[in-house]
Amino acid sequence: MRQYTVDAFAEALFSGNPAAVCVAETPLSDELMGAIAVENNLSETAFLRRRGEGYGLRWFTPGGEIDLCGHATLASAFVVMELLEPGRRQVTFETLSGGLTVTRRGDRYELDFPAYDLRPLPVTAEMERALGVTVQSAWLGRDLLCVLESEATVRGLTPDQEALRALPGLLQHVTAPGTEADCVSRSFAPKLGIAEDPVCGSGHCHIVPYWLPRTGKRELVAYQASRRGGTLYCAMRGDRVILGGRAVLFAQSELYLPDGK
Repeated sequence: MRQYTVDAFAEALFSGNPAAVCVAETPLSDELMGAIAVENNLSETAFLRRRGEGYGLRWFTPGGEIDLCGHATLASAFVVMELLEPGRRQVTFETLSGGLTVTRRGDRYELDFPAYDLRPLPVTAEMERALGVTVQSAWLGRDLLCVLESEATVRGLTPDQEALRALPGLLQHVTAPGTEADCVSRSFAPKLGIAEDPVCGSGHCHIVPYWLPRTGKRELVAYQASRRGGTLYCAMRGDRVILGGRAVLFAQSELYLPDGK
């Protein structure tokens, strides 16, 4: 089975968030997909399979399957439109989060994702102990979103990974106003076996609905301030989040799977 490794939300190679994209000709078992994700040891491995004019798409972390992933969707769209069907400008993926459409606009790929509804949570001592900083406010969708005072606070964060596991949410994100970008963030997923996700698309389905109405802008430039770093070009259309970004191919490989699968 052919596998591609793509840096997503990346302005250049070795930045953004690397995802493995496997192109399956026949159905794969959940156990096999999970084992491949563990073997790759990336934050996400995506599995593509052709369905009519579109593709089925599933995402696996080393800790199991996830219901929404932005960077691996962008990487999958890059594989479809650059390598499998060069010249194609749009593709729709059937996923656990419904149909997700990605459109190519110049050198960017624009993802149309569902926004998460955010409800405010009381800031707790456990949150501040896990993050090691003062939290301005806390919000919960699928994930926990903690708003911090400054970009410097976000960048300097060294959270307690075990303490993060006890907090609400599947992932835990921190965000603050940016100095060059409109907002900055970092994303942590110890519950999924990932200490830090370099650039988290689904996390921005929390971050963009939080920041956009507070800035008065129609569009946001968001920067994920991980060690690798990544830029997202964001907007909202109704209850949908639009995430734009670039991608770079790192590797192509052939997987040798048991039983010829």
